[in-house]
Amino acid sequence: MPSYRQMLETAERWREMPAIERVPSGVAITFDDGPDPDCTPPILDALDAAGVKATFFVVGEQLMRHHAIARETAARGHELALHGYEHVEHDSLRPQAARDDLARALGAFEAATGRKPRFFRPPYGRFSEASYDACRHLGMEPVYWSAWGMDWEPIPAERVADLATRDLADGSIVLLHDSTRYGHRPDCGPTADAIGAIAARAAEAGLGVDRLAELGPLGPILSA
Repeated sequence: MPSYRQMLETAERWREMPAIERVPSGVAITFDDGPDPDCTPPILDALDAAGVKATFFVVGEQLMRHHAIARETAARGHELALHGYEHVEHDSLRPQAARDDLARALGAFEAATGRKPRFFRPPYGRFSEASYDACRHLGMEPVYWSAWGMDWEPIPAERVADLATRDLADGSIVLLHDSTRYGHRPDCGPTADAIGAIAARAAEAGLGVDRLAELGPLGPILSA
């Protein structure tokens, strides 16, 4: 399975493809690990203040506890996607356990939202062969990212924004997090505070910010 470096290299090749091979359509800001009652609401407010929409990759065990927050997220115009059930590295599991985690997560998602997600991103970006095949068999598209804010660490908002926009380009998928449950930081304040700067820098570059579904064909990043 690809390493973080391989994922980023794949994203770089994607950005360098001739424009005729994909549809230029802006930047997507994505969030992993929620819904979280302490983190998701202020992030939603920050997105509203910036006037942009985003995609939230929800964790099944979080969704079961905080399904009302997920429904509010969707009601405010954002996209919900899937991020596994227990936030485990799929390549550390037996094949059947990896498939079961994804199936359980999908069931929780459909029960909580009444919808089926289009996109799936594995925890830590760690697919196993079994979970990748299960993802495609269940009709979802696997997604990684092309930029991140390293906001799972206790760093200030300015640093989060700088990292997230360092190589910002048309088609970028920015990875952030709307929970502290699986990270090393005390709160999500820096993430919420960085959103305005990220959106502003995208606008300065002539790039819109929207949900993954609005980004157009995602090219080879879906099959890294």
